[in-house]
Amino acid sequence: MKSGLTIFLAAALLAGGAAAQSASSVTVAATRDPVDKSYRKMMAGMDLFERRHALAPQATLRFQLLPRLPGTQLDGITLRVAGDTVSLPVVVGPDHSFTLERNQRALQEDAAVIASSKASTLTWRVQVRSPNLPDGMRRLGDLRLECLVGVEAGLLSNNAHLFAWLDQLFTSADSVCNAADGNYLFFAERPLAGVTLFDGNRSANLPLTALYAGGAQSPASLRFCDCEVLLERSYYAPIWDRSWSDETLLSFKHQDPEE
Repeated sequence: MKSGLTIFLAAALLAGGAAAQSASSVTVAATRDPVDKSYRKMMAGMDLFERRHALAPQATLRFQLLPRLPGTQLDGITLRVAGDTVSLPVVVGPDHSFTLERNQRALQEDAAVIASSKASTLTWRVQVRSPNLPDGMRRLGDLRLECLVGVEAGLLSNNAHLFAWLDQLFTSADSVCNAADGNYLFFAERPLAGVTLFDGNRSANLPLTALYAGGAQSPASLRFCDCEVLLERSYYAPIWDRSWSDETLLSFKHQDPEE
């Protein structure tokens, strides 16, 4: 299997090189910015939310825009669903979150969800929030569903563009969200000093390797991570570890405790 995969990758890269060499004789249609989001994929994410709703049976689903680059201003940002003949405005809330309406024409035209800000300045995430949680806490079942929907919706953007197309061939929601090395990043509201899990009488602190994108980002690699300006707010939750129930609560200790 490994040798077959190696042969496939080599063939794919050679094919890409051959295509580049013959580009002068081929007319290529313009494509959308690779960080604009596919309306079809986001609809697929919404469908998955309904199928896996048991992870967070009382939760609602929204999508959210977050800053990716220093100086990104999200206040006043606008969104639209744009296809060949369709253009639909999307209402963005004060917290820069939004929902999408289902539109058959947008699906048929493989529309994109486009922001008024440059796509490279943004990162996109899913919001799955159960009601009546203690202030400042998150529920692990909500985070599990956030990951599944986020991957299915194609919201991941922390890959070098050169190999993003190749990564999509081998990435599925279950493979990312149910693996210890899935590396799906979550973001707290403010810079973190620690995260504690509570599940009945059991509790544990997340290790430092679960904070700040694993603590392994260099200045060179950080620009490929959608945590670039959110690094101190980033953490990995043990969504893959079924020994922690969906009702597990995550409590956050912040670097700048509010008075």
